[in-house]
Amino acid sequence: MKLLKTINITLLLVFIVLFNLETTLAEPTYNVVLTSEVEWEQLNPARSSNSPMAATLWGDRTGSGPSGFLLKLVDGFKSPPHIHTANYHGVVIKGTVHNAEPDAKEVYLPAGSFWTQPDGGVHITAAKGSSLAYIEFEGALDVLPAEEATNKETEATVVQASSINWVDQPGMPASANGPKIAVLWGSPQHDQLSGTLVKLPAGFTGMMSSSGSTFHAVVIQGQPKHRVPGEVDVKTMEPGSYFGSKGNSVHQISCEDGEDCMIYVRTEGKFDIIQPPLVK
Repeated sequence: MKLLKTINITLLLVFIVLFNLETTLAEPTYNVVLTSEVEWEQLNPARSSNSPMAATLWGDRTGSGPSGFLLKLVDGFKSPPHIHTANYHGVVIKGTVHNAEPDAKEVYLPAGSFWTQPDGGVHITAAKGSSLAYIEFEGALDVLPAEEATNKETEATVVQASSINWVDQPGMPASANGPKIAVLWGSPQHDQLSGTLVKLPAGFTGMMSSSGSTFHAVVIQGQPKHRVPGEVDVKTMEPGSYFGSKGNSVHQISCEDGEDCMIYVRTEGKFDIIQPPLVK
């Protein structure tokens, strides 16, 4: 009898240890990077002061996997025709950016616009005005001459800021003054890797929750305030600032009166925008 009791106590202790270990492993991890904290590097030192500048926000920009970074272009910058071996997406944060085939009509995209450049497609990138964009590569960031193009018929997909179709979040009641989303690629509601623009109205206070394995968010417009649950520090996120997490996570977000906030979200899995009802 004593032996059986000892075994039961031992099993209970083992269960408690395993439960605590599982809970610890399941805890989300957070990362916040302000624009003022990023480290800028020249992408092409040979171009001296005209070189594009890059600042990594997540991933390893020099590795073989996906990564996200800020790209700073001087006024009048224009690249030679070139290709990449990986797809990449871009969102204009400041200034205007042109990205298209060398013989295409020049269309400079203003802040809030989006483009996707397919792998192997010959293109040029140019800027008018001091410009800033968020770029995310699906693989290695390489630059190869146009002569090595693998698909010369491939064209970039461009979405002007004025053409973005803003809708209510799926499953939420329609609201003229509530948060809006615009899915740019993929399908977040079906646990797929995706890219989505989120527009939070001025005065918004709430949360963004993610149940996906990864969650990356970059401020495109406005200056939302961000707080990690359980922490006291509230950070003001200027355009280009980043917040991300791994695992089931919650980000507390507010957008002050006077200006809407726009955030680009890359996630693998579903995410939700939660706005608690006003207490009357």
